[in-house]
Amino acid sequence: MASYPSWTRAIAALRYAFPIDAIIHSLKYQENLTVAPVLANLLMAKMNHCAPPDVIIPVPLHPVRLQERGFNQALEIGRHLSKKMGVPLLPHACVRTRDTLSQTELSWKKRRSNLRNAFTCTTRFTQKHVAILDDVMTSGATLNELAKVVRKQGAIEVSVWAIARAIPSSASIKTVEL
Repeated sequence: MASYPSWTRAIAALRYAFPIDAIIHSLKYQENLTVAPVLANLLMAKMNHCAPPDVIIPVPLHPVRLQERGFNQALEIGRHLSKKMGVPLLPHACVRTRDTLSQTELSWKKRRSNLRNAFTCTTRFTQKHVAILDDVMTSGATLNELAKVVRKQGAIEVSVWAIARAIPSSASIKTVEL
């Protein structure tokens, strides 16, 4: 049985490969916050004539991970997108309720189960177009799980935005066409 994504469309600025992987890594793990506006601009350049969403939600980090890192990279990128697009950024509308394993440590198959029931939203999105923002989309499990929760809160359209999309090397893995 095929599993369809809960989002309406996905936009990624670039393929997750050198040098963008190194730039994103410097943002996430070396606190190089100066690259956040550059990454936001790269994503905006790929949006062409897409209708803007009503709100932008950065993928939330669990409080433990947020304390370890000191910031949420998706939120930092989102600040610039929100300002340039004139679209509200809602960093507290959804929360990560479970401290899940890092997706980078898991096989493609285990990523979806790792994120099950990991998010909740306290805001209603009735009849809204919501954009969910993350730095990297690999399997899409994180974005899909959050999109499900956003849909349950009434969103009629969900876009997922990523700075980079990791394209699997195995041809047997199905990917969403970007």
